[in-house]
Amino acid sequence: MGIAKFEIRRKCMVCGEPFMAKTIESWYCSPRCSKIAYKRRRDEEIRHSKLDVIVRKIPKSQEYVKVSEAYALFGISKDTLYRLIRKGKIPYVNAGKKMIRVSKTELMKMYPLRKHPLKKEKPEPKLYSLEPKNCYTINEMCKKYHMNDSTAYMQIRKYSIPTRQIGNYVYVPKKEIDNLYKSEAK
Repeated sequence: MGIAKFEIRRKCMVCGEPFMAKTIESWYCSPRCSKIAYKRRRDEEIRHSKLDVIVRKIPKSQEYVKVSEAYALFGISKDTLYRLIRKGKIPYVNAGKKMIRVSKTELMKMYPLRKHPLKKEKPEPKLYSLEPKNCYTINEMCKKYHMNDSTAYMQIRKYSIPTRQIGNYVYVPKKEIDNLYKSEAK
């Protein structure tokens, strides 16, 4: 990402200090804060994967679950679960020392299941036909959409549109360009 030509004032998402962002995608004031944020994200992913393993081991037909399993299912803290037990808000069974089981159905009425963190999935790669019959040349694109060639190249880079050069001509897929400028099409 290129450097912004205007000032972007942001607050660091880790330390909370105000800073001048160098790019539009800058969220941290320093490399140190960026590394801290990365470590936090990685630790959170590891924690969620461990909870997912616990959840997969719970049989669907099991009515009463351990407090640790309830924590993995609903994402509510163990202290909250014990507080609900003491207040009598959820039914439980004490099967011995450190063997408290709570009602899964009652917890489902009170709390939603734990949400999974948003995983960034890689998008499916698009298949393009870059044969000259399915493409515009830069000159054709400029004439059709009333722009100069520097604007065309800027838009191609900005939207990651593939190009193909054959001799002196640069070809871009008609489908992508038409989708980009469909409101301006004649």
